[in-house]
Amino acid sequence: MTTLTMDTTELASRLRLGVTRLARRLRREAEPGITQSQLSALATIDRHGPMTIGELSAVEQVQPPSMTKIVAALVDADLIDRDIDPDDRRISWLRAKPEGVRLLHRSRKRKEAFLAKRMRSLEPRQLAVLEEATEILEQIVEGDR
Repeated sequence: MTTLTMDTTELASRLRLGVTRLARRLRREAEPGITQSQLSALATIDRHGPMTIGELSAVEQVQPPSMTKIVAALVDADLIDRDIDPDDRRISWLRAKPEGVRLLHRSRKRKEAFLAKRMRSLEPRQLAVLEEATEILEQIVEGDR
């Protein structure tokens, strides 16, 4: 068993900074021509299936007027469909189009390729530590659910 060499507050600070920097770097590796907000909204629509702008706003924690602009850009880019509900014409259902799903796949692959390339230079011991750290991060995140 190893001894903790720093207090948990300092470790939390370093972890937060490292995760933030990694997330920022991965955003730069995303598919060009689409904003992070658009990419996130597209991924949510793809993951949750057909949903309304209100539902998407709630999941993404974005105000409806801002989400309306994001959705309009995704429709204009031909990445999602916006279908009027036949029973209530005030409601639009958002669905990812095949090109939107392909864009998500390309973006994820670009990010994973960046990480894999960087990880190839690590020693086996470091990779084992990363594997364990990944499991711990998943545990921390899933504690919120």
